[in-house]
Amino acid sequence: MKPFPRAEISRQALKHNLARLHELAPSSKVMAVVKANGYGHGLLNVAQCLDNADGFGLARLEEALALRVGGVTAKLLLLEGFFRAADLATLVEHDIETVVHHESQIEMLEQAELDKPVNVWMKVDSGMHRLGFVPDEFHEVYQRLVACKNIAKPINLMTHFACADEPDNNYTATQLATFEQLTKDLPGERTLANSAGALFWQQSQASWIRPGIALYGVSPVVGDLGTKHGLIPAMELVSQLIAIREHKAGQPVGYGSHWVADKDTKLGVVAIGYGDGYPRNAPLGTPVLINGRLAPIVGRVSMDMLTVDLGDHALDNVGDKAVLWGKDLPVEEVAEHIGTIAYELVTKLTPRVAVCLD
Repeated sequence: MKPFPRAEISRQALKHNLARLHELAPSSKVMAVVKANGYGHGLLNVAQCLDNADGFGLARLEEALALRVGGVTAKLLLLEGFFRAADLATLVEHDIETVVHHESQIEMLEQAELDKPVNVWMKVDSGMHRLGFVPDEFHEVYQRLVACKNIAKPINLMTHFACADEPDNNYTATQLATFEQLTKDLPGERTLANSAGALFWQQSQASWIRPGIALYGVSPVVGDLGTKHGLIPAMELVSQLIAIREHKAGQPVGYGSHWVADKDTKLGVVAIGYGDGYPRNAPLGTPVLINGRLAPIVGRVSMDMLTVDLGDHALDNVGDKAVLWGKDLPVEEVAEHIGTIAYELVTKLTPRVAVCLD
């Protein structure tokens, strides 16, 4: 019997989304971003499913090592780079590439004694102002990297967009222009486009695109849906009704008596809560899909359960499936109700939620 709650992950959807991104950027290789446990879809499961991706992007060394232990031999890139000098020998041993974005990393590379050079991607701060080398220091840093014996040549180049998920915001064009001016005529591969870049900024599709959320069938743009771009949601988060109660007008439900019924109805209790990663701050009216219709959350989300208003004529039964998000209830829409982004919903699921690859 399948466990509840669970995240059902569709292999077919993952493969379709990768193929769709290849269609959108036919001249680019695809670095599938699988950080944060494959955006909540299961790190190793996703990487093994997407075995025809050209490479994988990760945030932490531990994630990359988990893929190597799991038998993944593709290119791996640490998008945050390495944190300690001792990490460099591990990168060499396991053939893991790294972003270099800070002076301290250069110093560690210059001082290391390695068996062979490391493949690096120099990060340009073209306007995100979070990580990377600013334009005024670019050429000096670039030459320093070229001179370092522990760095494989040529140097690869990258940047990250701040506003690509706002297609009408010209700031992305400014970042593109900055990057192109700095890196013109330099050798090496390039990557600029995240999911939003791949979908909305064709001119950013360089040697590599590095999609994250779009791989999972979700749009990076608030108010948009991945399905509008030919993507298929890869996750369906499901649980079940564990109780159905007759509820009288004037009666409250849940902690703090947060909601009071204005008429007689039936309430359903769903076995999922903030202990599973479903947001405690989900407001009244956030939809849950039960037997093909939307039932609004009433009362506060608690650690292990939440309550929905089934309606006074409901014929639902204990054990019926409850869909928190999926192809018939897009996670983008749920995120809008809650006042967050789909990225947060799919990545914050806790280990209590079973991840089942279908």
